[in-house]
Amino acid sequence: MANASIKIIDVSDAVARRVIASKRDSLFSEALGDGYAAGSIIGRGDVLDIAIWEAPPAALFGAAGGDARLTSSSTTARGTTLPEQMVSTEGRINIPFVGSIVAAGRTSSQIEREIANRLAGKAHMPQVIVRLVRNASSNVTVVGDVASSARVPVTAKGERLLDVLATVGGVKQPIGKMTIQITRGLKNASMPLSAVIRDPRQNIRLQPDDVVTALFQPYSFTALGATGRNEEVVFEGTGLTLAQAMGRFAGIQDQRADVKGVFLFRLEDPAALDPAIRDGAQLTPDGKVPVIYRINLKDPATFFVAQSFPIHDKDVIYVSNAPLADVQKFVSIISSTIFPIATVSTALP
Repeated sequence: MANASIKIIDVSDAVARRVIASKRDSLFSEALGDGYAAGSIIGRGDVLDIAIWEAPPAALFGAAGGDARLTSSSTTARGTTLPEQMVSTEGRINIPFVGSIVAAGRTSSQIEREIANRLAGKAHMPQVIVRLVRNASSNVTVVGDVASSARVPVTAKGERLLDVLATVGGVKQPIGKMTIQITRGLKNASMPLSAVIRDPRQNIRLQPDDVVTALFQPYSFTALGATGRNEEVVFEGTGLTLAQAMGRFAGIQDQRADVKGVFLFRLEDPAALDPAIRDGAQLTPDGKVPVIYRINLKDPATFFVAQSFPIHDKDVIYVSNAPLADVQKFVSIISSTIFPIATVSTALP
């Protein structure tokens, strides 16, 4: 790629603010909302236990239909327990003397009321209790770098994200290096696990069919040139600033480095760039803009900006040599060649 297509941007306070604003993580509380206690909603495949009481004298189900566990004497209300009902793929159940009713998407109380209303005039003062026996529809799938991937039921309690992670045994890697991704339908949101723990609002209630993925993401950047150490440096998913990054590779070499020539190479999100730079920029196949951020460490104000300027995964930081460093290197080579000869000459008789 030609050099003309790569933008060189001097790092300033305005540039840092624009980059920070473009990288603001979407919060679970904003992208997905806190949700509701999903376990209270009946779904397809759930199994229900239904009990119906009649006040004496029992007119519909009769004395023979009673369940001894639900009846204390012949003069009291008689209860009838129906066979367990599985909600069909159409979301319906069938009740004797009631017929087919919609169960999926409704609460137990709503189903109770409809059964009682339909029995009115047929049974004597009917009372109905509907209980969820087996939950087949209200589950959350947890996968990724967790102790045990599993489908976890969500109940009327309203299980939250950290509850579900604890149920599967937690994550296997350090919390600071884990990212949690929640997929809900066509929506997708990701946050560092440590950020969820710090902010209780992000510990949202999960909904049926949510997919929680625990991702082990040890981000890294590469330090090259006149630095204390040339190496790939791993950092946490919680983020790293330019000032912290320079501390991790032991800063720059005073004898070699050009304090005006610190460069950060990045494939940048177009939203982080000034419109004047973004317009006409050549994009990579994944929609990024290749840019070089130039950092002038001779300006004291730069050190304040460096405390907030974020480092991204796969960044490359290069510290160039000072203009005289190459000259000094050349002089050192020449000196190492000449001085031994001169020493030998003076040693000869």
